[in-house]
Amino acid sequence: MITLVVGVGAGFGRVLTDSGASAAIVALAGQWHIPILLLAWLIAALIRIATGSATVAMATAAGIIAPIAATSTVRPELLVIATGAGSVVFSHVNDGGFWLVKEYFGLSVIDTVRSWTICETLISLTALAIAATLSLLL
Repeated sequence: MITLVVGVGAGFGRVLTDSGASAAIVALAGQWHIPILLLAWLIAALIRIATGSATVAMATAAGIIAPIAATSTVRPELLVIATGAGSVVFSHVNDGGFWLVKEYFGLSVIDTVRSWTICETLISLTALAIAATLSLLL
C-alpha cells in the first residue's frame, strides 16, 4: 500500500510536469518573488489540503520545486524540511492518519479536528519557521 501511495504521488507529479502545470507554477513563482522555502511549503500544503495525503503532497511538491532548487542557493536539506512541513499541514478527513488517530483515541471527528488537525498544523508552521531561521544562519 505504501508503495502504491508513493507511486501515485510520483505519478501525479509527472502529470503536472507533462501537462505543463509544473512549468506554469515555476514561472508564476518567479514573478511573485516568493522565497523558495515558502514556495515549497505552500505547494506541498495546497496539495496536502486538496488530496489529504502527505506522501502525495511531498512527492508532487518535490517534483515541482526541483527545477527551482537546482538554481537556488538555499541548502537542499532545508528545502526537504520545508516541503515535508507543508505536506503535514491541516490533516483532515481525506487523510488516513486522521482516521487512525480518531479510532485509536476514540475521538469524534470534531475532536480529532480540534486536536490532531491543529497539532499537525502547528508542527508544520514550526518546522517552516525553523527552516526559514536556519536558512538565514547557514
